[in-house]
Amino acid sequence: MNIKRALTDKIALVTGAGRGIGRGIAERLARDGALVGVHYGRSEAAALDVVARIRERGGRAFPVGAELGVPGDADAVFAAFDAGVREQTEGEADTAGPLDILVNNAGVSGSGRIGQADPEVFDRMIAVNAKAPFFLVQGALERMRDGGRVVNISSLASRRAFPESVAYAMSKGALDTMTLCLAKELAGRGITVNTVGPGFIATDMNARRRATPEARAALAARSVFDRIGSPSEVADVVAFLASEDSRWITGQYLDVSGGTDL
Repeated sequence: MNIKRALTDKIALVTGAGRGIGRGIAERLARDGALVGVHYGRSEAAALDVVARIRERGGRAFPVGAELGVPGDADAVFAAFDAGVREQTEGEADTAGPLDILVNNAGVSGSGRIGQADPEVFDRMIAVNAKAPFFLVQGALERMRDGGRVVNISSLASRRAFPESVAYAMSKGALDTMTLCLAKELAGRGITVNTVGPGFIATDMNARRRATPEARAALAARSVFDRIGSPSEVADVVAFLASEDSRWITGQYLDVSGGTDL
């Protein structure tokens, strides 16, 4: 019996999907039946590995290469995305999209405390973590079919005090506010917009904070489950928000932190 998967016939774009949480999301959406654009900025080899793994498992995916945080980044992303969709679907050469699911996952961290703040680092935080998602949504809406999904990957840092990463936290707070505004604006098209806020997840981005057994234990202890989360645990929540099952949820911040600091 041929069972239709939750995202069959859907097309998704996941930014920063070469590793970590983005990779987990791309693989999960593909497993659920979506054709996935695997975006990367500089990690081409990692992104191509994700695409290969998805295809090996019977899924559908293609790479989307474009650096974020630079002028024209959103246009470059969608030029690559549109070309990939046309190749995968044998679409017309002059058409854009279509798109059903946009996951704004790509981000940079490492801002430090306010006394250590550097204007260039601050500008890059805002450019990649807030400005790029804003204009990616703008470009996505030209392609997104009614009933689409936008999922923004924020951080527990926007809801808890992390003075050691103040600029990073500010950039993620901007993403949370964008979710609220867009959820109301896009409701008429049946498009839902939600935020997922991971806590401490085992990724390359925070590897330095897990460099010793003592450091790992300290991070794990902040969750009520006394462990650090995995990318797949975030991806499972994103997959739900990308599906029809989440149709009555919009404008929400979903805490995916394992009960951190309760």
